[in-house]
Amino acid sequence: MDKKIMKMQSIRFLLPVYIVLILVIFILPYYSAEGYSIFKHTTSHLGAQNTPNAWIMNIVFCLLGIACIFEGLFHLKQYWGHKILLTIFGVGLILAAIFQHAPIVEDIPYNLSEDNMHSLFATIVGFSFTIFAISAAFIERTNTKRILALLVGLIATSLSILMYSVIDFAGLWQRLMFIISFAWLIFFFEGMRIEEEKN
Repeated sequence: MDKKIMKMQSIRFLLPVYIVLILVIFILPYYSAEGYSIFKHTTSHLGAQNTPNAWIMNIVFCLLGIACIFEGLFHLKQYWGHKILLTIFGVGLILAAIFQHAPIVEDIPYNLSEDNMHSLFATIVGFSFTIFAISAAFIERTNTKRILALLVGLIATSLSILMYSVIDFAGLWQRLMFIISFAWLIFFFEGMRIEEEKN
């Protein structure tokens, strides 16, 4: 195998971005729109149109998308279906950053079409991740990892439902979903790396 490719495969793209994500989703709210609540408002609101420091959240979304795409390209190899799902997930994150949510402050002007596009891509992100997590159970090597993949898919779905049914805590549900989902992705790719090293 080409040394440059092997070197790229050894890079943990997602881990450093995940650490930045955790910091941003808990610190940026203090430098965002007045009235922003970690419990009520989502990370999409942090990156909303005409919102202070929204660019920070949107850059993190883009970096997450890029990191997931690279991890998938380097470690999913012959699993083309999984690779496509993760690419859709990553591109969805990038497009959700480009097309931004409506601001939480009502009298601030915003583009409704852009807000609708954001919702569309955010939905694609949610569905593609859930399908990816469930399908990952079919390529994992141990029963524990298979159960974990299915559990993560179930948790992501449950937390998504809670976001729309218990909206006063939508920000909390989404943060939990991000923390759990990306932590599992890191664990999943670490397992892939170990398998590659054995082979």
